[in-house]
Amino acid sequence: MIEARHLRVLRAVARGGSFSAAARALGCTQPAVSQQMKALEASAGTPLLVRGPREMRLTQAGEALVRHADGILAGLAAAEEEVAAIAGLRAGRVRLASFPSGTPTLVPGAVAEMRERHPGTEVSLVEAEPPGSVDMLRAGDCDITLAFRYPDLPTPAEESWADLVVRPLLADRLVGVVPQGHRLAGGAGPVDLAALAGERWIAGCPRCRGHLVEMCEREGFTPRIDFATDDYPAVIGLVAAGLGVAVLPRLALESLRSRGVAVVTLRPAVEREVVALTLPDLAQVPAVDMMLARLARAALRRGS
Repeated sequence: MIEARHLRVLRAVARGGSFSAAARALGCTQPAVSQQMKALEASAGTPLLVRGPREMRLTQAGEALVRHADGILAGLAAAEEEVAAIAGLRAGRVRLASFPSGTPTLVPGAVAEMRERHPGTEVSLVEAEPPGSVDMLRAGDCDITLAFRYPDLPTPAEESWADLVVRPLLADRLVGVVPQGHRLAGGAGPVDLAALAGERWIAGCPRCRGHLVEMCEREGFTPRIDFATDDYPAVIGLVAAGLGVAVLPRLALESLRSRGVAVVTLRPAVEREVVALTLPDLAQVPAVDMMLARLARAALRRGS
């Protein structure tokens, strides 16, 4: 195997015409140059130098190696500089995937802070709901994914995060959303979920819809779901029009205009766990590690 350090020595010998000249140019000893040239010839499997009384000259194989050495060493130097830039956060990229209510609430502040502190690092974003977004992470289609799950429900094996680095961000409480003139609007205390048993319901994404059904069945009723949409503004619009009630995470409500609806605190309290996920190897990449820290800071500011 030909090593870059051996190519540097060969190039120095070719330029200086002797081991002693190469040693002076490289700042090492003549025996060290001789030893590395022997190692290079052993790797090449053929002589590279013809040693004369006054100077050395290259064999045909030596000439071929020297001819390519400049390009190889220049490419290696460029690669080393690029890697150093990435390691030093002067360059690099982070590809984010986020669920819709995380995108307007957690992502902007974190990305803005990242861009201010490390302008050479590029950050891109796609929206995706878990568990699909987690599959994207494992497939290499993103570097970090914002995800959530419901701790009050057993986690299916296919939704396990055991192989991932999990950075907890916040606990996002679920609240009830009812029309402004609803009988339960404006109350001072929490509302029992069972008090909404006879209502028509507007449900969200399939995963959230399944969790809603589980919540309600634990309280002794099955919700009548008339509308299902994963578009949060549509949910608010349908509730405001008096077409039903809904349960939404507080994080989703922060980025919505909630005109025409009232938000009620539910009992029993239910939260979803919001996290940032990445792969163990990616967690060691400086830009990814820094982005995880910025997301945690954004969540901390929101929580406080």
